This record gives sequence, C-alpha cells and structure tokens, in this order.
Amino acid sequence: MNQNVLLGILIPFAGTTLGSAMVFFMKKEMNERIQKLLLGFASGVMIAASVWSLLIPAIEMAEQQKTAAWIPAAAGFLLGMGFLLLLDTLPPHLHFTDNIPEGMAVGVTFAGVITENTLMTLAGAFALSIGIAIQNFPEGAIISMPLKGQGISKARAFLYGTLSGIVEPAAAFLTILLTSLVVPLLPYLLSFAAGAMIYVVVEELIPESQTGAHSNIGTVGVALGFTLMMILDVALG
Repeated sequence: MNQNVLLGILIPFAGTTLGSAMVFFMKKEMNERIQKLLLGFASGVMIAASVWSLLIPAIEMAEQQKTAAWIPAAAGFLLGMGFLLLLDTLPPHLHFTDNIPEGMAVGVTFAGVITENTLMTLAGAFALSIGIAIQNFPEGAIISMPLKGQGISKARAFLYGTLSGIVEPAAAFLTILLTSLVVPLLPYLLSFAAGAMIYVVVEELIPESQTGAHSNIGTVGVALGFTLMMILDVALG
C-alpha cells in the first residue's frame, strides 16, 4: 500500500480524533442547537458523498463494463441498506458499526485508484476522504462531549471518542484488499457503501437532528454539509 493510499484512509480517523479533542476545551455540555447543526451537517456530507463519490462513478463504471448501468447501482445500494439493517437487528446494537460505511466508501474509492480505473482519480479519492474527515469532526465531538457531561474525565472521553473512529481505517483497508482481488465488483461495492451510508443518515443522524425543538437548525446543517461535499467532489474529482 503506497503512502498516498495510507494517508487517504487515515484522514477520516484524524477528523474523528480532532473532533474528540474538543472535549478539552469544553466547560459545560454541548449546546443543543450546535449539536443539531452538526448532526445535520454530517447528514448532508454523507448524502452528497453517496451521490457524487459513489453512485455516479458506479453507474459510469457499469457503462464501461457493458452492463446495464442501473443494475450494480440498484443492487449494491439495496444490499448496503440491507446489511446495515441486519446489523441493527442483531443484539446488541453497537454504534461503532455505523462507521463501517464511511470506511468502506473511502476504501473503495482508493481501490479504484489502485486498480487504475480511469473514472477514479487520486484527487477524487482524497476529496471524499477529506469530506468524511470534515463530517467526522463533529461526530467525534458529539461522542466525547456528552461523556464529559456524564462525569467521565476529559482524557477518557477523548479516548472513547477517538476509538469510535478506529473502525473506519480498518474497514477501508479490508475493502481495498477485497476490491483488488475482485476488480469487477467495484461498481457494486461503491453502491453498497452508498446504501450503507444513506441508511445511517436516515436511521440515525436525521432523526436525532429533527427531534424536539430547533429542528430547522438541523435542516440548515444538512444544506451546508451537502453543498460543501458537492463542491469538494466536483472541484477535486
């Protein structure tokens, strides 16, 4: 694995770590409005990444492979949704599994670069990695700050927040290994990651951002996150 790929799969983990470090600057519990804004922002980033970084490239690759373009996109997307649904029904539900789709998304884009797929550029892969890192920053803060509010020390809250993101580089690495062995599966894996990410958005992030008062702030966050990720992907991809 070359240095560019290693850096790419570690960037999102760095985002989680930096977000978790915000607990050291915390004097009291996170403001509810800020939390809703961050949850909405994360949702917007993931939705845009699913479309521009994953589904659209999957459709274009299927066209190159002389396959009906919608088949890999539809099949992979539904399988990704179903996979996360299955994980949610298996007790106990472990929230760290929610990070698997993000790791897979980063891994499969860098796998496309490694296999020299002309539709997957290094700049585009880094755009997705940076976008996920930006999304992970508030995610890390949302995990670590409430722990401090529950009486856990800042150091332990930071550690738990950081560890919540360790599954991402692991999932990215495993996805790269799988894709390098079965290159024709790349469009399906891209769509699978998109479906899994959208599941997390619909099941976890948006409901939390829309619960109770100030739900409009969560909606604003979605718009900001979606726009930023779209710009990153179009400009760098």
